[in-house]
Amino acid sequence: NRCRVCFLFLPLSLGPSTTRAYSSQTGQMEPKGVLITGCDTGFGFSLAKHLHNKGFTVFAGCLLKDKGSDGVNQLDNLKSERLKTVQLNVCEDEEVEAAVQFVQGNLKDPEKGLWGVVNNAGISTFGEVEFTSMETYKEVAEVNLWGTVRVTKAFLPLIRRAKGRVVNITSMLGRMANPARSPYCVTKFGVEAFSDCLRYEMHRWGIKVSIVEPGNFIAATSLYSPERIKVIAEKMWSDLPEVVRNDYGKKYFDEQIAKMHSYCNSGATDTSPVIDDVTHALTAPSPYTRYHPMDYYWWLRMQIITHMPAAISDRIYIY
Repeated sequence: NRCRVCFLFLPLSLGPSTTRAYSSQTGQMEPKGVLITGCDTGFGFSLAKHLHNKGFTVFAGCLLKDKGSDGVNQLDNLKSERLKTVQLNVCEDEEVEAAVQFVQGNLKDPEKGLWGVVNNAGISTFGEVEFTSMETYKEVAEVNLWGTVRVTKAFLPLIRRAKGRVVNITSMLGRMANPARSPYCVTKFGVEAFSDCLRYEMHRWGIKVSIVEPGNFIAATSLYSPERIKVIAEKMWSDLPEVVRNDYGKKYFDEQIAKMHSYCNSGATDTSPVIDDVTHALTAPSPYTRYHPMDYYWWLRMQIITHMPAAISDRIYIY
């Protein structure tokens, strides 16, 4: 326990990767191919453009390619042979398999495989355990957890040929739980475990597996909007069993929803720490196992919750 306490007081230079000096800076690489999921908006959209500018051949998996979303149109308008959008719903086996065939058919040398897969696609919701339906738990897990597993398994043969990289974007909520976020936390904890198991297994093939754990980037990614919160809240309340509605009461329920509204514009607005960490994980000779693009408040909070006795986190969340 003394060692754990001392760890918390190490110099802040050992803190989150937004400020630390990388021990293995990105090197000059010949152009390589990388698939990114969830490129319609947010991290995926920014990452697709960034890696394309870095010289990668980017296969941008987009859920709404067939519907012509703004993100898809902007990526397609670059009219580059090194940036191709791909219809990809990570929940559908057929679309994932079609994406594999598309990528393989558009690689310069398929025999050399695909250098990287970035599992970025994800969804989120909110609500205490008794407020959340089983359908919601399954929906979030199907994208965040099983989608990551499905895409990774499908592309591993190509990654293995290249001795390449798998980068899974989880969250600080994959390391520390949070009230009213259990559907999201469950899936991100699961991706953390999957990534660790995969890293052990892939070592013999020369494949590096990294995990990127962003902090609070709600404002940057527009994860929640007042309109979306309202829709989720109204459906959640109407679907609650009568006994739950009566026991908790509408006043308590509305107070919890008000908290979510206050989060809409919270967090960092600059996604570059996440983009830089993913880039390092894909290009560094010795990438890190975990990256922590988050401010010091969340980094320190994560260290306390993951390394100190549970009574400490109980004090933070309960009392």
